[in-house]
Amino acid sequence: MTRRLAAASALLCTLLLGGCGNDYGVDQAGNKVAAERLDKQWLVLNYWAEWCAPCRTEIPELNALAEQLKGQSVEVFGVNFDNVQGAELKSASDKLGIKFTVLAQDPAPFFGVPRSQALPVTYIIDDQGKVREQLLGEQTAAGVLAKIKALRASGS
Repeated sequence: MTRRLAAASALLCTLLLGGCGNDYGVDQAGNKVAAERLDKQWLVLNYWAEWCAPCRTEIPELNALAEQLKGQSVEVFGVNFDNVQGAELKSASDKLGIKFTVLAQDPAPFFGVPRSQALPVTYIIDDQGKVREQLLGEQTAAGVLAKIKALRASGS
């Protein structure tokens, strides 16, 4: 009886704590990405790959965008399309000169982001976790910033 009670208590605690926000794994440097960094703010979520030429061209624009968005409750995150991990993810990010956070764990399941068949692809996700826009192809900092401003202004 005591074992069953202990097991039931452990299960209940796990379920209750599981709803307290999701951590999003680690970044390209191996640092934990806490839920507070992604939850309740707008996100620019970019999928890239080393072999993708437009991705390589787009990265400096996304670096500039990440700088412009500091302090505005919007953050740029990257996800490697090929799901490389650890040292390989850090190496790929470094080779492309990525300065924004690259998530080792794809957050697509948390936001209902479909797997794209084309790269690069960028999603704009609002502060409620809803995908508001899918941008296919190479983006510019000015273009993404304008899209975010328009979406925020529309409020819907």
